[in-house]
This record gives sequence, structure tokens and C-alpha cells, in this order.
Amino acid sequence: MSMRLTTITNVSVDGVMQGLGGPDEDRRDGFTRGGWALPLFDDEAETFLGEIYQRAGAFLFGRHTYDIFAGYWRLITDPANPIASALNSRPKYVASTTLTDPQWADTTVLSGDLAAAIGTLKASGDGELQVHGSGALIRWLLANDLVDELVLLTYPVIVGQGTRLFPDTGPDAALELLASRTTASGLTFQTYRTTGRPRYAPASVS
Repeated sequence: MSMRLTTITNVSVDGVMQGLGGPDEDRRDGFTRGGWALPLFDDEAETFLGEIYQRAGAFLFGRHTYDIFAGYWRLITDPANPIASALNSRPKYVASTTLTDPQWADTTVLSGDLAAAIGTLKASGDGELQVHGSGALIRWLLANDLVDELVLLTYPVIVGQGTRLFPDTGPDAALELLASRTTASGLTFQTYRTTGRPRYAPASVS
């Protein structure tokens, strides 16, 4: 029995993940184009995300995303809402060295050896340990070979500024496409399994 660590990220075609939900969601570093995803978020995407959240055995967040989610989702008490019901009823873990008094029920702060803590979680649970948003955390998880699957919801828009999921320089990774589909609004849902390092073409022989 073990949990697989799955990252779920909403991204634009140019890889931006910042401020997708609203104009004031995340204005860090002068970001002014918030709310780019909502006009394209259709019923099919809502159903898809709801199904993903219901698969979760537990959630893992970075501090910034945790604050955004706690400020909104812990106040949604409708048991018929698949996202709220999952978030409010399942364990939540936050990678943070500054959070000391989390207000969201069933939250545990991971402030020590994060890799060891995640290894313990994966070994002791079942289903998926899901990471939503949390770009800095996802980049760290990828750099430390802790991600088992990546789910990308890619929106047909170029945002042109903002924090991107993948850095300009970072670790390489080979991926196996497990599933892919497209909605009527042009969103694509892609699920990948990590398979180690990529294979590169050998040096040409002259």
C-alpha cells in the first residue's frame, strides 16, 4: 500500500500558472493579468477536476497556495461540492517553516526534512497525495524525483507574464502520456507518468 504523488496544475499555453482564478488572486512581482483561466473553464473541466479531487487520499500544499485555498474552500460547506468535500474531509499537509497555527481542520505543517516526511506519507497511505497549485513546491518535488504523475490542464491562451510551472533551467524528466482529451472550450487534460531521465540523441559521428 502506498500513495502516488500527483501534481495537478492549470497552465496557459506559455506555461503560466499564476493568478488564474481572479484579477486579485496573486499580484506578486507586478502580475496584472489575473483571471485568465475562468472564461475558458467549462462544465467538462469542472467535472474533471471534481473527479480528481475525489481520488485524493491527502493533499500537500506550499504555503502560499495553502493560504489561498484555506481562505476560500474551508468556508464552502456544501457536501455536494466534490472539491470542497474532499478538501475539508481529508488530511492536508503544508510545506512551511513559518506557518505555526493553521486554522483549517486536519492540517499538519511539515517544517523539517521534507523529503523524508513525504516519503513517510507515500509509504503509509493509499490513493493519491495530490499537489494543487504550489509552483515552487512542485519544482522542488521534481528536482528531488518525488513526483509520480503530472496532470496538466492547459488553457488555449498566452498570458505573456507571470510565474511559470517549469523554470528556465531545471531538472530534465522523461514522461509517459497516460491519458489526454480536449474540451469544447479548447482545454486539454493530459496525465503523465514520470519515467526517469530522457534519452538524448547520441553525438553524431563525422
